[in-house]
Amino acid sequence: MSFPCVGTVALAKLALACAFPTGSYSYSHGLEWAVEAGYINDRNSLVDWLNADLCYGSGRNEAIFFYHASRSATKHDRAKLFEIAELAATFRGTSEFALESSQQAAACLTTLRKVWPDSLLDWLLEILCEHHVQPVLAVVLGVRSARQGIPTSLALPAFLQSYIANLVTAGVRLIPLGQTDGQLAIAELEQAVLATSMQAKKATIDDLGSAAFMVDLASMEHETQYTRLFRS
Repeated sequence: MSFPCVGTVALAKLALACAFPTGSYSYSHGLEWAVEAGYINDRNSLVDWLNADLCYGSGRNEAIFFYHASRSATKHDRAKLFEIAELAATFRGTSEFALESSQQAAACLTTLRKVWPDSLLDWLLEILCEHHVQPVLAVVLGVRSARQGIPTSLALPAFLQSYIANLVTAGVRLIPLGQTDGQLAIAELEQAVLATSMQAKKATIDDLGSAAFMVDLASMEHETQYTRLFRS
């Protein structure tokens, strides 16, 4: 089969706005304030911060939402899919995190529906609009990867890789770091990406939660940060 490569490339390149225009480059997920406050100042501190977010914070939750959205789409369980989408939309610790997710999801939906039309995504957008619920990127991509026939063993790590790669790119610009250090950071986070992917497959919706409180606090502080390059 040849079609999975198309979806895989799209998922893996979400961090690159020129390749898949979600606007991800304009969000730092609170990193901008963490750098300003001195919590992140080199590659090691950046990797530590992102590892905590990925394994214990919002990255972990996004992985669980992605997996269960994909599973619901595979089973054609629309009731469960809407339940997951609604929960994912409310599972945002700050207003900037909500904006970060919904804006990227909306941009992603626009592109997907024009380039790779899909009846389930059309239905999802319609029911979300009816209930005044914002879309979530992890849910949209979980659904589309399932519809594309991409197994979660491939799609979920690709999604988390794009999530981490975008934040590393923000760190490279903010700290600043060299491009080589940025690639080293991504490589050092590979095991965390794979571990979080495996854990998400075993997790239920009841396992959602976050212990990465500094990530949420950084986002809250970023809302009133005086000088900002990023929207979150």
